Amino acid sequence: MKDLAGFRLAEGDRERLGRLRRKPGTLQKVCLRADILLAAEAGAGVRESARQLQTTTPTVMLWRSRYLFGGLEAVLHDAPKPGRPRTISESKVAEVVERTTREKPRGATHWSTRTLAAEVGLSHTQVRRIWRAHGLKPHLQETFKVSTDPAFLAKLQDVVGLYLDPPEKAVVFSVDEKSQIQALDRTQPGLPLKRGRAGTQTHDYKRHGTTTLFAALNVQTGEVIGECMDQHRHDEFLAFLKKLDRQTPEGVTLEVIVDNYATHKHANVNSWLGAHPRVRLHFTPTSASWLNLVERFFAELTDKALRHGVFTSVRGLETAILAYLNERNRQPKPYTWTATIEGILEKVGRARSALVAVQDSSVPLH
Repeated sequence: MKDLAGFRLAEGDRERLGRLRRKPGTLQKVCLRADILLAAEAGAGVRESARQLQTTTPTVMLWRSRYLFGGLEAVLHDAPKPGRPRTISESKVAEVVERTTREKPRGATHWSTRTLAAEVGLSHTQVRRIWRAHGLKPHLQETFKVSTDPAFLAKLQDVVGLYLDPPEKAVVFSVDEKSQIQALDRTQPGLPLKRGRAGTQTHDYKRHGTTTLFAALNVQTGEVIGECMDQHRHDEFLAFLKKLDRQTPEGVTLEVIVDNYATHKHANVNSWLGAHPRVRLHFTPTSASWLNLVERFFAELTDKALRHGVFTSVRGLETAILAYLNERNRQPKPYTWTATIEGILEKVGRARSALVAVQDSSVPLH
């Protein structure tokens, strides 16, 4: 059997794989195979490739082996399958992909399978199959913003360094506020979950006020220190820092990761930090709140304790929040940070290049 170590692509294959990755009509599964081969030549191990590409180790091993035994053609073209031959031409598939990613229907923001099918002369099921094969979902839209912080690299290295290699005799806290959490009561009781039917709640609600949760995630242990407050000014943030200072054993430093909210940089906060040198703030880059691990906790809190809740008062809301926090702290589990600085910089670089291309050519981003 051929050795998978020292993987090398044959002459010209790297360029061909690169062209396939850039071609809009390339199937999603072919793009994955290309990424597996390119990662292998770059020196990534099987497990590392699987983690980076969000696939399985058997999949990585399969396509590495296919290439070593059969060359690039064995990777790009699947063996013939039984059944009726394909009736949609490659050019028609390319047209569907092109129009989906670069055009919009008249009077609408995005295509549906039926509107596009009427334009290209296919059935809506055929369009759906093409979209599925190419990973296209026009009805979904994700939010993003590329950081323009001039100190992006330095802040990135600082924060990720704390996650991956925390200092000795230090506790790393990921801190943020979840503000304007609403105590929402429904106008009628909901129906309970039962076999064959989801639980229900009314579409309208009554507002009973809001609260702000200050939370500090202990990056090493996964434990969360939290407190609900009426507002989220610098006074409340400073009071929460003092709470962290009191509840953390003496003899260790507090490395506190926060975002660039103005209250975190207030003069009174800086004055207190000057008098308490063991507490150190580390700022994420602007427009990069995804670097703050406590956001993971906030997402879980919303999903498990808030979204389906019914709260007749702010006190009831705060009780539910603290009950979830206490239950979670009974068996805390830390989040594992896996993204490398190099990987993040590569993704940010691609995003910036894509934005420049869009701004220069007015081509929709896809």
